Amino acid sequence: MAGSVATRPVPAGRTGLRHQLSAWVPVLVCTLVIAAESTPYFGADHTSEPLRTICEFLAHRHFSGPEWWRLHLIIRKCGHFTGYGILSIAWFRAFWMTLKFTSDRNQLRLAAHGLAMLGAFLTASCDEAHQHFLPNRNGSFRDVMIDCAGALAMQFVVWAWMQLSLRDSR
Repeated sequence: MAGSVATRPVPAGRTGLRHQLSAWVPVLVCTLVIAAESTPYFGADHTSEPLRTICEFLAHRHFSGPEWWRLHLIIRKCGHFTGYGILSIAWFRAFWMTLKFTSDRNQLRLAAHGLAMLGAFLTASCDEAHQHFLPNRNGSFRDVMIDCAGALAMQFVVWAWMQLSLRDSR
């Protein structure tokens, strides 16, 4: 039947509970880490001094107040970028392992990339909405955009890596 969407045959061992857990537990772990970091205990007022001590030790120097304020902000925003990049890889992997709607691997990849981005965006939005109600935190749409930029960057890396892997396997 030309033009119809064929479902991909599911290899043995790819549908059981063990496979599903293998696919989705990393998403759960990443989400729990983000949820823990979204508490008042990880606000800038609680992370500044420990991070400053570590950075000053590693840099072998003291940072002035304004220098440290800028560096602390950069460290925290890099944490957003990196954390959500890792989360997006976990989302992609879970969807790649469990989606079965087509035998076309390119369609499957596009769907997994899109759903990974959606998962990262929704997680970031919920995280920032939650922080809006905490006394020492504030929800920020800018942070959602930083989170999504990290997720997008990592999705590009995954896409490029898969492209190279496919080319090498030919």
